[in-house]
Amino acid sequence: MNPQELKSILSSGLLSFPVTDFDAAGDFNQAGYVRRLEWLAPYGASALFAAGGTGEFFSLAPDEYSAVIKTAVDTCEKSVPILAGVGGPTRVAIQMAQEAERLGAKGLLLLPHYLTEASQDGVAAHVEQVCKSVNIGVVIYNRNVCRLNANLLEQLAERCPNLIGYKDGLGDIELMVSIRRRLGERLTYLGGLPTAEVYAAAYRALGVPVYSSAVFNFIPKTAMDFYRAIAAEDHVTVGKLIDDFFLPYLDIRNRKAGYAVSIVKAGAKIVGYDAGPVRAPLTDLLPDEYEALAKLIEAQGAQ
Repeated sequence: MNPQELKSILSSGLLSFPVTDFDAAGDFNQAGYVRRLEWLAPYGASALFAAGGTGEFFSLAPDEYSAVIKTAVDTCEKSVPILAGVGGPTRVAIQMAQEAERLGAKGLLLLPHYLTEASQDGVAAHVEQVCKSVNIGVVIYNRNVCRLNANLLEQLAERCPNLIGYKDGLGDIELMVSIRRRLGERLTYLGGLPTAEVYAAAYRALGVPVYSSAVFNFIPKTAMDFYRAIAAEDHVTVGKLIDDFFLPYLDIRNRKAGYAVSIVKAGAKIVGYDAGPVRAPLTDLLPDEYEALAKLIEAQGAQ
């Protein structure tokens, strides 16, 4: 799949990030991950991102990373495209990018570099080096220490033909508008704020109709219903789901830093697809929080 074909796929439909399965000892559980992917793939997501933020990319050892990407690619080869998360120090990100390409990933999500603050030019150099290390399509994730502006993104798009997408995890509306207006159809644009459904209608109005859904991990039917309601401008359905599920869900998610991942793993366990515990430095939900989430999920009905 060439980068432009991937760009076309990412320009419509719902996207998601499967959690990564760990066993009770915290090791990668390949069999559980295969079962998860086989369950989620038929629900209709346009693409799945393996080893993304929700997949605890930041906690994976190099050999585990390879195993996660290979498992995802092999399992979903005939059903849905797999993009691989890459990030961290530039040379590490390049090694991961080349490994993901070797294993058959159709594209990459370039997560922020690690820890250090950097100038716009420095971040742009990081992105360019990763893009030029592979031939598959790359989506850049503007989040945390990666805050590229429209001017540098335009320059990167000119120098890197395989830079095909921009995912926004900042929530800076002025920046999002400037990027969307400046680059037009050169990139595909993805909403990437945590629990993106809450922002989906607003981002659609900005020209960003596609987003990645974390709750797809445990209520895939509801996640698809919500996406279709957004696309159809069915404000009644959107409002009801936000009131009945997403706002109470946010109340649990916002209780601790890192719960944006922990709550998704808890949801997967509740619906019978236990992915094991989160790894440090994340922490799992407390029992009362888990029970509150279970009631919210039960109210959504069979998936």
